Amino acid sequence: MAEYKLELKGICKSFPGVKALDNVQLSVRPGTVHALMGENGAGKSTLMKCLFGIYKMDAGEIYLDGEKIDIKDPDDAMSKGIAMVHQELQPVLARSVGENLFLGRFPTKNYGPLKVIDHKKMYEDTAKWLKEVKMDFDPKAQLGSLSIGQMQSVEIAKAVSQQAKVIIFDEPTSSLSDNEVEALFRIMNDLRDKGVAMVYISHKMDEIKRIADDITVMRDGTYVGTWPAAEMTTDQIITKMVGRELTNVYPPRENKPGDEVVMEVKNLCSIHAKSFQNVSFQLHKGEILGFGGLVGAQRTELMEGIFGIRGIASGEIYMHGKKVKIKHPIDAMNAGIGLITEDRRGNGIFGCLSIKDNVGVSIYNKYLNAGFVLNHKKINEIVTSSIKKLSIKTPSIS
Repeated sequence: MAEYKLELKGICKSFPGVKALDNVQLSVRPGTVHALMGENGAGKSTLMKCLFGIYKMDAGEIYLDGEKIDIKDPDDAMSKGIAMVHQELQPVLARSVGENLFLGRFPTKNYGPLKVIDHKKMYEDTAKWLKEVKMDFDPKAQLGSLSIGQMQSVEIAKAVSQQAKVIIFDEPTSSLSDNEVEALFRIMNDLRDKGVAMVYISHKMDEIKRIADDITVMRDGTYVGTWPAAEMTTDQIITKMVGRELTNVYPPRENKPGDEVVMEVKNLCSIHAKSFQNVSFQLHKGEILGFGGLVGAQRTELMEGIFGIRGIASGEIYMHGKKVKIKHPIDAMNAGIGLITEDRRGNGIFGCLSIKDNVGVSIYNKYLNAGFVLNHKKINEIVTSSIKKLSIKTPSIS
């Protein structure tokens, strides 16, 4: 038996103007959880997408159970026993939970000369796998009726149902409640006992210390090193990730919020009785106001209501002391309110448009010549400046 269930050697991947992966390696032992860590942009997800066949690597080798394999696409990866729970969900919202769970591998039966989907078996098996991951959903429910966290749970059930040799978890707990996280860790412990190798990507240090057996750190697309998780402190992990010792993770704040109230919300109520009701708060100039709560506490729904995405039954919103009426997102934007959405792929970006269009779409109407011709020179300056401030790696904005 091979020492490692999975080995990646010398993996390289470049995009136009950006070297995302440079001679990266990863070795995962059977029956272990291997944490893959690094700052945003370190190349963790890119490496896993190369493993899963989403990206074609420029160079490198992949070994499974000691044998070299070539992965052409995600279907090929799954056929070889590799499954992945993606950070960015790509669900088919109009189809059922069961149809999403078995998408591309539906159970079939013969109906005369025809081969048709065996819906009865599909929904029975869906119920079995949902029960396996401690999720009580109706297999026939439309996926679009579930929350983001519940959709994530369906993705986890899908990966487990494939009975894979290797499972990649790319930030799986980002939208899960505490109870759902506990259920996931129970599943992972069961998989560990069965000899399944797992790669776990997360920024949550408490999860890493709790679930991981080994830790590999990446930085700027390169391999830094691998260590037993039990031998690494949180400070040591962070130091490896950023490449320098952090003497003060939470430096003292020099600025203090002012007395001026920038936004005030009074008794805001959703049109849905089970959503947010009678919410009031004040936001002062220079203040960061946090909203806490478990998944399902209606935090996201509240923010979307303020931004005009969700219907408001009653309540008032004030900006700089002036009452504003927000029925649509454009009303919120005109009032000076922006929203960074929870589901960036679903309703945060235009995937088919350029970086320039995505960054600049909210300001196009402010930079017009003669009232209808875009001032591309000014827009390019603003977009380029924003990209620089956020350290976005891209060869161009077009």
